[in-house]
Amino acid sequence: QVRLVESGGGLVQAGGSLRLSCTASGRAFSNYAMGWFRQAAGKEREFVAALNWIGSSIIYADAVKGRFTMSRDNAKNTVYLQMNSLKPEDTAVYYCAAEYSVRSYAPRSEKDYDYWGQGTQVTVSS
Repeated sequence: QVRLVESGGGLVQAGGSLRLSCTASGRAFSNYAMGWFRQAAGKEREFVAALNWIGSSIIYADAVKGRFTMSRDNAKNTVYLQMNSLKPEDTAVYYCAAEYSVRSYAPRSEKDYDYWGQGTQVTVSS
């Protein structure tokens, strides 16, 4: 079992930055691919970013490419999502997810993930 806890959400003005963190409990964190998803009010959850178990493959949704950066620190069992140039349309609950996988690619589909965090709210004001 893996427990994921997100933090770092909050209220920020458009153009600002936030860094989300997701810390995992349990062993073998380095063998997990990790992803970030988000869900805006009244909308379905959508993919934001993901990286594979060793961080050699990182992918982003087109809507965030060039503004968001995902990284991992296996020594701290933590992944990060640095969000710059935030827009009101980035407002959502952001979820961290984990998949036990040593595949070479980063998973994009929700169905690939085994564990989910509780989410952290990000609100971007205009």
